[in-house]
Amino acid sequence: MIIKFPLYFNPGGENRTIHTYLPNNYYNSDERYPVVYMFDGHNLFYDCDATYGKSWGLADFLDNWKKNIIIVGLECSHHGHERLSEFFPFSFSERKIGKIKGKGIETMNWFVNTLKPFIDNNFRTWSHREATAIAGSSMGGIMALYTVLRHNDVFSKSAAVSPEFFSCLPLFLKELKQNNINPDTRLFMSWGTEEDKRGWMTKRISKMVFEARKKGISTLLYHQQGGHHTEFDWEKQIPCWMDFLWCAPR
Repeated sequence: MIIKFPLYFNPGGENRTIHTYLPNNYYNSDERYPVVYMFDGHNLFYDCDATYGKSWGLADFLDNWKKNIIIVGLECSHHGHERLSEFFPFSFSERKIGKIKGKGIETMNWFVNTLKPFIDNNFRTWSHREATAIAGSSMGGIMALYTVLRHNDVFSKSAAVSPEFFSCLPLFLKELKQNNINPDTRLFMSWGTEEDKRGWMTKRISKMVFEARKKGISTLLYHQQGGHHTEFDWEKQIPCWMDFLWCAPR
């Protein structure tokens, strides 16, 4: 089942809708559940909520998956370029839109210090890091990667789907190098052939995964044949990263 509720989002200075999936037996049991925190929550479950009219269809997958789990998705800003600002940890410039001041660190800290405690206090979760993951696509994928590196004490698993590094890969590699990473960390990274005609994503993601493996992180690198930068193709990847993060043996 999907429930929605507002929660004040400090980096944006406004209430944001939190889109939450609860297992269908949630209110008929005393069971506790692991949690995946996600970005762009409006795009996860229902086509009618999705920005471009197509969601990930994540609820349909979870209703038939072998593991019961809670998904918590933050709805992004729909004003101008605020999403780019809130979902990127560094300031950057882009030719078509100019300079963007990154608020991603503020967003990450809100996930850790506000959203997660709220969810743990109001729902039956397993709150320890081994039962806590973070995931997202595009800019949300960047945030999922950055957060698992910076707060590896909170998140043990991450799915970075179609992340766009722009020219900031060295900054992410620096974070990987200087932070303590638990060897039980799992990282899924993916991109589609049709969104990488020049090969930049292939080089950057491959480099990130290569360095992550050197730190002992278990990784799955997925190159989606025919994949575009769209929810339609990201939906197809759900079994790959969910099985890898939660079910694959070490």
